[in-house]
Amino acid sequence: MKRALVTGGSGQIGGAISRQLAQEHLHIIVHAHRNQAAAEAVADQIIGAGGSASVACFDVSDAEATQRALKQILEFGPIQVLVNNAGIYDDAPMAGMRTDQWKHVIDVSLGGFFNVTQPLLLPMIRTRWGRIITISSISAQLGNRGQTNYAAAKAGLHGASKSLAREVASRGVTVNVVALGFIESRMVEQSCKPDKIETLVPMKRAGTLQEVAYLVGFLASEKADYISGQVIGLNGGMA
Repeated sequence: MKRALVTGGSGQIGGAISRQLAQEHLHIIVHAHRNQAAAEAVADQIIGAGGSASVACFDVSDAEATQRALKQILEFGPIQVLVNNAGIYDDAPMAGMRTDQWKHVIDVSLGGFFNVTQPLLLPMIRTRWGRIITISSISAQLGNRGQTNYAAAKAGLHGASKSLAREVASRGVTVNVVALGFIESRMVEQSCKPDKIETLVPMKRAGTLQEVAYLVGFLASEKADYISGQVIGLNGGMA
């Protein structure tokens, strides 16, 4: 059975992705940082539905802690599907943004991509088959007021993924990015009223968690063997 690691798997989007990949007969390692209980709940749902899952807790922005955790994970075999979903936002206009606000968002989203992906690469490459899928945002493509830190981190993921895709293409490993627009979640409900979404999104609605999960599930499958180095928008026609 192939093994998948979903960082930020304890959240709403990560949980939906984890459950979908479990239906593809993968063993899912549901990652969390602080909310281990939420990750365990996702793993229990997967197991209850007849799937296979476990939980890992570590801070992706902490390189040493991540290396220790991944070393333990790799003792049970390579990770062949990696979903880099962990990320945070800490919005402020650039003129008033603190250094720690800039650094923390970059460290989690972009630093976390390196800290998690790099140690898993050689074991994945040796299997001659792998999938690396990174969750990004339309903010990286269009920009967004108050999100220079977030947009910078996510845009960095686009360049890193395109470069990595070229490095590993001959080894049967694909690397892609899913750039999300408005997705039904607690965060969107708190920050955006329905009339604002109707104004900004040509499809007049937010995307669903399951629509995100379906796309990631496809990219993680053998049906997507020839798709690599792509930034795929899931945004209802916004870009």
